[in-house]
Amino acid sequence: MGSTPTPTVTRSKSGIVKPRQQLCLHTSVVSPLPLSHIQAAKDPYWNGAMSEEYSSLIKARTWDLVPWQVATNIVRSLWNYRHKFNANGELTRHKARLCANGKSQELGVDCDEMFSPFVKPASVRTVLHVAVAKDWPLHQLDVKNAFLNGDLEETVYMHQPPGFVDPTKPDHVCLLRRSLSTA
Repeated sequence: MGSTPTPTVTRSKSGIVKPRQQLCLHTSVVSPLPLSHIQAAKDPYWNGAMSEEYSSLIKARTWDLVPWQVATNIVRSLWNYRHKFNANGELTRHKARLCANGKSQELGVDCDEMFSPFVKPASVRTVLHVAVAKDWPLHQLDVKNAFLNGDLEETVYMHQPPGFVDPTKPDHVCLLRRSLSTA
């Protein structure tokens, strides 16, 4: 009974192997979103974006600097950072937006209502559906500071923007004349 054992035939011995996965390694040189205005000030792209935003707010006369009053609620100001891409997914610019911290506003004291004028995704899909059905051309655009068109009716005080405190009036606060987006 001395039969010889038959060798085990494995897939690799018979030439059956897993296909090699092809990898596509892609790198992109996009500066990361800063976590603070101090970190943003060190990056020339983000520093330029903050300066551009600040200049446009000053040009639009968004606020007046007034002396700080003890019994007033002062809303905190903060910077929001975002990359902007074109329709092809290419980075077009670094966007810095100065926001009023809506969490520190008191409803009925600082404001009567809070809202953000953004379009619902369902509305965008409807418009795109109509445009495709009627063979209309589509173009992507970015409106800068569209919210600064209306005057603010409420009296809202805000701390000066981080990184842009007026050195001649460091104890003053911003009396908002126009709406800012809230964070």
